[in-house]
Amino acid sequence: MIRFVRNSFRLLAMARTLARYDALFPLALVPGGKLVAFLARLTAPFSRRSDLPPGKRLARALEELGPAFIKLGQTLATRSDLIGDDVAADLSSLQDRLPPFSAKIAKRIITEQLAEPFDMLFAEFDEEPVAAASIAQVHFATTTDGREVAVKVLRPDIRYRFARDMDLFYWIAELVELTQPRLRRLKPIETVKALEDSVHLEMDLRFEAAAASEFRDNFEDDPTYYIPQIDWERTAEHVMTMERVKGVRIDNVEALDRMGIDRSDLLAKAAGAFFQQVFRDGFFHADMHPGNLFVDENGRVSLVDFGIMGRVDKQTRLYLAEMLLGFLTRDYHRVAEVHFEAGYVPRNQSLENFQQACRSIGEPILGKELADISVGRLLGQLFQITEQFGMETQPQLLMLQKTMIVAEGLSRILSPNENMWELSRPLIEDWMRENLGPEAKIKEATLQAGSMLRRLPRVLEAAEQASSVLTEQGLRLHPETVAAMRGKAGNGQKKSGGVSRQTLVMWVAIAALAVAVYLK
Repeated sequence: MIRFVRNSFRLLAMARTLARYDALFPLALVPGGKLVAFLARLTAPFSRRSDLPPGKRLARALEELGPAFIKLGQTLATRSDLIGDDVAADLSSLQDRLPPFSAKIAKRIITEQLAEPFDMLFAEFDEEPVAAASIAQVHFATTTDGREVAVKVLRPDIRYRFARDMDLFYWIAELVELTQPRLRRLKPIETVKALEDSVHLEMDLRFEAAAASEFRDNFEDDPTYYIPQIDWERTAEHVMTMERVKGVRIDNVEALDRMGIDRSDLLAKAAGAFFQQVFRDGFFHADMHPGNLFVDENGRVSLVDFGIMGRVDKQTRLYLAEMLLGFLTRDYHRVAEVHFEAGYVPRNQSLENFQQACRSIGEPILGKELADISVGRLLGQLFQITEQFGMETQPQLLMLQKTMIVAEGLSRILSPNENMWELSRPLIEDWMRENLGPEAKIKEATLQAGSMLRRLPRVLEAAEQASSVLTEQGLRLHPETVAAMRGKAGNGQKKSGGVSRQTLVMWVAIAALAVAVYLK
């Protein structure tokens, strides 16, 4: 009851902020949301109509509501199936910026976390942060041994603020699942859980440092893509120090042109690197807005901020590659088959009808000029039509879809007449040949055989132990087990006919044990 009252008041306070920005439409998904919206309009000061698109209005309201709501907005930007394509697109540009906290507090946190006098760690430290976001802020500094670094410091009391807001999000999600059966397939509680897991990872900067380190290893031999090095001696739970990168933002086309950078070549590098992240490594940067990518005078791309990362397992990558290639080649039958093979669409649905739905999505998009084709939008529309086919939400694909949209927007800034997916298509085709062709299948079979051989000693050891028990103690069977082996039911009645599967399995198991005893 206390939780209900507390969160009810908090929901009304949130609604009043939404009302001030004329952004109450999300409450339509919440039980009793219309009443809450009505009360908010009555009590909210300065409530007004706005000419901005709904997504822009919602983004501004979420920025005012604070860090957890900004992260919620970024998560909703991946859920076009839940809030619509246009609103999701507007939320994808949500600015994760907050007023900075003082450098004095930052230095205190650094000293406490690293257990060293500040002057022993840094010779210089910029008082003004270069960036201040919902989780942390970043200061440029110089170490005592002369290296230029960027120091990320967690906001004080951020854990408490997030915990309070996450309780509200869970409460709303639970109400939605309890009272809105049609929305259960969208997994609102799992969406909140994914947000909570992501935020917990971001609030331990050692995890971000580990992600950056893994990313650096993945691109160690790539001269076109650079990942800064982590300073582990100056990194702890609330502090992360990494090598400072220099260059211009990748969307500053005027500066790139002055530097003599070939933007078409730069786009090809960026598209190739994105492909390598998703398909080769299954580990991708999920926050690739232009403020996190810098280009140096040699055209090398440097990437920073590894707080939000995504992973895609090998099987999902294979399905995704086939799906994308099927759309790009207009092979809608194969696109539909992939969804069924992956288990995304239940087997009781019609393959032909789903193929028709895929065509209805692909043709309007793929009929455009090559430079205007958006695979991210295509996937977003695919997720929107899945309700009638019983397709459950795939969180890992939603995060990837959001990242694709951001990458596509960047590609249009760099080279408006080119399509990054067409640039990546040869890489996708080569990767599929390597992973789906005959050689790949032989390699997979070899790996499976090797795995079985590695497990064989443990299997033999278990069989030997079982045989030892049989030899020393004998084999005692329950009367019902004996009856089942004779083909009788537990009540002594003969079964209707034939040998049951359980009986057959039982005899095979006893035969295997007998062989083990004999071999011993």
